[in-house]
Amino acid sequence: MRGVRWRRAFSQAGRSIAVWGVSTLTMLVLAGILPDFRLQSADGDSSTTIAVTAAVGAGVFGVLSALVWPLLVRLLLLVPALVLGMLVFFLNGSLLLLALRLNPSGQSEAAPETAVIVAAVMSAVASATGGALAVRDDDAYRRRLYRLADRRRRGGPACPVTPGTVFLQLDGVGHDVLEAAVRKGLMPTVARWLGRGPGQGAPAADGGATHRLTRWRTDWSSQTGASQLGILHGSNHDVPAFRWYEKDSGEVMVCNRPTSAAELQRRAVERTGDGGLLSADGASRGNLFGGGADEQALVLSIAARRRSRETRSRAGYFAYFSDPANAVRTALSFVAEVVREIAQSTRARLRKERPRVGRGGLYPLVRAFATVVERDVVVAAVTGDLLAGRTAVYADLVAYDEVAHHSGPLGPDTEQVLGRLDRALALIESVAEHAPRPYRIVVLSDHGQSPGETFRARYGLSLGDLVRAGCGLPVPRRAERTHSGAEARAAVRAALRRPVEEGGAHHRPAGRGSEPVVLASGNLGLVSFPDVPHRMSKEEIDARHPALLSTLANHPGVGFLLVRSEQHGGVVLGAYGAEIPLDRLDDDRGPLAVFGPGAADAVRRTHSFPHTADIMVNSFHDPDDGEVLAFEEQIGSHGGLGGAQARPFLLSPLALSAPGEDDAEPVGAEHVHRVLRRWLRESDGPEVPLATGPGPVPETAPEEHVA
Repeated sequence: MRGVRWRRAFSQAGRSIAVWGVSTLTMLVLAGILPDFRLQSADGDSSTTIAVTAAVGAGVFGVLSALVWPLLVRLLLLVPALVLGMLVFFLNGSLLLLALRLNPSGQSEAAPETAVIVAAVMSAVASATGGALAVRDDDAYRRRLYRLADRRRRGGPACPVTPGTVFLQLDGVGHDVLEAAVRKGLMPTVARWLGRGPGQGAPAADGGATHRLTRWRTDWSSQTGASQLGILHGSNHDVPAFRWYEKDSGEVMVCNRPTSAAELQRRAVERTGDGGLLSADGASRGNLFGGGADEQALVLSIAARRRSRETRSRAGYFAYFSDPANAVRTALSFVAEVVREIAQSTRARLRKERPRVGRGGLYPLVRAFATVVERDVVVAAVTGDLLAGRTAVYADLVAYDEVAHHSGPLGPDTEQVLGRLDRALALIESVAEHAPRPYRIVVLSDHGQSPGETFRARYGLSLGDLVRAGCGLPVPRRAERTHSGAEARAAVRAALRRPVEEGGAHHRPAGRGSEPVVLASGNLGLVSFPDVPHRMSKEEIDARHPALLSTLANHPGVGFLLVRSEQHGGVVLGAYGAEIPLDRLDDDRGPLAVFGPGAADAVRRTHSFPHTADIMVNSFHDPDDGEVLAFEEQIGSHGGLGGAQARPFLLSPLALSAPGEDDAEPVGAEHVHRVLRRWLRESDGPEVPLATGPGPVPETAPEEHVA
């Protein structure tokens, strides 16, 4: 036993010396390259003196980084995340300047801007060297992970030995996209879990599956706000879309706005009387909603209220940025992702690919934040939760969804993102093998994405333009000149029995003060008239705007409308005068037929919501190629009915019960919540032996999955 301890001590000392030596060489190289960084006096020094100066400087910088850096980051937790990312480099450079000042030789100095560069390079090189050396030492990994776990549990109750559960949400990845990625070999970790062999996703000869893949069906509002609220809190009642107008308050609710997210979470808790899926020793990471978790980081619903130490929305950044090398790696990957996006968008433009949307402005930075910074910080937070032995963790990785909106759900851009997400899953799986309790990893998505060009690109006008034209209100000249705009104006004049007007004058019907509020959520549009305090009926809309409903229903880019009816309660309207009461949709699905099974139930449920819009508009859908037409500027969209957007997935361990009876797919986010609740109860059963794992786990989360 004593011999083992000595070998471990020598191994650790050897790695430390090697990292110190590489850092010293890095400092010497940088001193020779950078004009404002020197390690010798003005009169010159011997090579030995310069080498000693570099060695002392590298050693002092390493010690300061290990001791001082975590304290500095903790003091800066209240600084906004993006500002903190920039301050990281300033502080890192300041530590280097301090190290040079403390150097006994007194011969070294650097300009402030040069110190930032030197510190960044040295941190990255030292981290890479330490990781490369330790990767050959399985015991070193396990010791470090258990030390981290003990540190996190210090002072707390003993860690349970029953299995914990990690729910990893791959935002926007549809069931069909996941299957295609496995067949192409893009996601080897998922393929291994499913027992698939190499290539084409065929079953492996020896089986070996550990997980099952199940498709589930979203509600009509197929977007993260509705799905994640239902999954985490058990109710997404009265969430008709991603954004909608509420007449009683006169406000537009937007699911990714902090105040709206907090209000939606409050309503769900009030309706269910339950805190959420994660109420028992849970952690919520990178989500819109907290799910009742004790530990929350990067959670939108708590960003709107005063933050305590326990509920600080950016608390997850501390665990990540406490290591300066993490900041350097993430920054380099951030820049690489910006360059990658610019190159990909330029290639698409030069090739004149269709469909295509604008990808300029701040979008490259937004994409890099979603695919690099958010991913790195969330994965690091989940790693910490596993080492702390938390019972339930729910984390959202948004990278795919962000890229697919602008690049399309299928293609080389999104395939690269899927590959990096698979590496993140592999990393979390490796960490789970060294956690203080066994873990079951469940991977799921909140919705898919459907391809298709935008409504504006195909018809030359937006949904708002079409609504205004159908109301007889002025529209932009570009919309006037389109075929759709001309048809809408002609329909208005015909409905009002008026002749063709000369000089481009427009008739403004009665109630001209009622400017319609037109909002878009993917391929779902919502039209509300704010001066009417209640939800308008078809009869009231026809009386005020006789041509509006027929203009919308007969437009080739519109699939169907939902409106309230004084006679039938609610009706679905389609082209050529189709009008089907909701209670007859099971016998005659009419325009809903192309949207597949469950469409009628989804529409009826949304009709029951108090804040459903006066007119709900779902775009055209081609069932042959899955295409929809987004009312937003997106070529991969979700939010309504039609295609892959309504078909997300559940990837669950075989140790847990099947999601549905007789292999039936769960329907709706609230149903998924009940399934996840059941799995948590199952995991809280008999003790499960802790797996030792076949190999090492990467020492730092970001290092393994940086692009």
